This record gives sequence, C-alpha cells and structure tokens, in this order.
Amino acid sequence: MMNKTALLPLLLLAGCIGCGPAPVADTSAQDQAAIKALEDRFTAAFNAKDVNAIMALYTPGDNLVVFDAVPPRQYTGWAAYKTDWENTFAAYPGPIEMKLSELDITVGGDVAYSHSIQAGTFTDKSGNKIAMTVRVTDGYKKVNGQWLISHEHVSVPVDFATMKPDMESK
Repeated sequence: MMNKTALLPLLLLAGCIGCGPAPVADTSAQDQAAIKALEDRFTAAFNAKDVNAIMALYTPGDNLVVFDAVPPRQYTGWAAYKTDWENTFAAYPGPIEMKLSELDITVGGDVAYSHSIQAGTFTDKSGNKIAMTVRVTDGYKKVNGQWLISHEHVSVPVDFATMKPDMESK
C-alpha cells in the first residue's frame, strides 16, 4: 500500500495535467475600436480647440513624452504638453480644421501603437490660413481599462536639398 505522503504529490500532479494558464480572450478588435474612438474624440476636440478634452486622452503625470513638430525637442509630462496645446491655439485664434487619415492601429495586450496622417488648416491672428500636414505616431497604454496616449511623435518631412519642411506633404 502506498504511503499517503507519497500519494499526495501524485494526486496534485494528476490534477494539474492539462492545467495551464487559462486562454486569454482576443480583444484586439475591441481594443482597436476603442483606440479609433479615442482618435475620433481627439479630432473633434482639436477642431473645437478644447484643450481639456484633448488632454483627457493622454496619460497624466510626468511619464508622458511628446516629440512635437515644433520646439522644444520634447515635452515631458502632462502639464508641459497641455501648455503646448494652449500656446498653439493662442497662436492660431481663427478657425482650425483637422482631418485624420490613414490610421493604422496595432494592439498587443495593454500597449498599442498607431500611425496616421493629420492634415489641418490653421488661421493665424491676421486671418491668414496656413495648411499643414503632419505624420503622427502614438503609443498607448491601457490604464484602468481605458486606452490613453502615453507617447506621441509628430513630424514633417524635410527636403534636405533646401533644409525646409514639407508642410503639405503628399
């Protein structure tokens, strides 16, 4: 007869055969839809010049890093980037319109990234309209079940022959 002490590990092992981590549900389609909705909210907030609605889409605190198309080289932290938005809208007090296109989203667990083209028309203090097209790459984190932008990189192509930005890149 087998000793009870020796039997216990065998029973535990037999009970765990086939045990493994529970399968993880594929939520990538839902996550992509949630990020697309975030980008739609961004576009609406941008066109409304609603800085608070824009900033609600970014991770709070000092971990946010943004490489914007304008100096300085980077904005570190939520408060610094909020100031950038306030300054942008103050510099262009007239109507603004932005359209986001070519949005491509990749999700992997609680992180994701996207890239898009954002074309806009800005109206300066003199009423002049300025067209600008930028390339945007966003990094997202899922925080408390909600997707937020945690890193952003905004750029324009540069013509190296003239060293001038191509503000209306096609």
